[in-house]
Amino acid sequence: MVASGLPMRNGNRHSGEVANLSLSLLELVKSFVIPHLPHKKLLLRIGMHTGSCVAGVIGLKMPRYCLFGDTVNTASRMESHGAPLRIHLSDSCKRALDELGGFEFDCRGHIEVKGKGSMVTWWLIRSADIGFSVDLHEAERQARLALQEWES
Repeated sequence: MVASGLPMRNGNRHSGEVANLSLSLLELVKSFVIPHLPHKKLLLRIGMHTGSCVAGVIGLKMPRYCLFGDTVNTASRMESHGAPLRIHLSDSCKRALDELGGFEFDCRGHIEVKGKGSMVTWWLIRSADIGFSVDLHEAERQARLALQEWES
């Protein structure tokens, strides 16, 4: 779980920062080797949503920084309803990235999301800030092959 704009707000830059991080992670995962499973590929799935949330340190014996709220839950739903090697966005996140400019998307369409009902969602494809993109057909092919390897 990552967040931008916490604890210090950064205007509307948070969505762009997380989108660029997500694209960078997908690029890096292509060459990542799982030490105990070197012949298997890591199938990273990313979900993004934008909105308000609450952050704070929880615990006395082992304190940790936690994020709470509907925004966190919706981002989690985007990840769980997503696909391997893809970045799944809510409509509000897509609109925030549209305001920043320089991002390309592919509409996934309406999906049923637990606790949210029907939502229009998007795949993040490319950012003008970084020089690579997610090839949806290649990501799907790689994910299918990797899943077959995992099952064998």
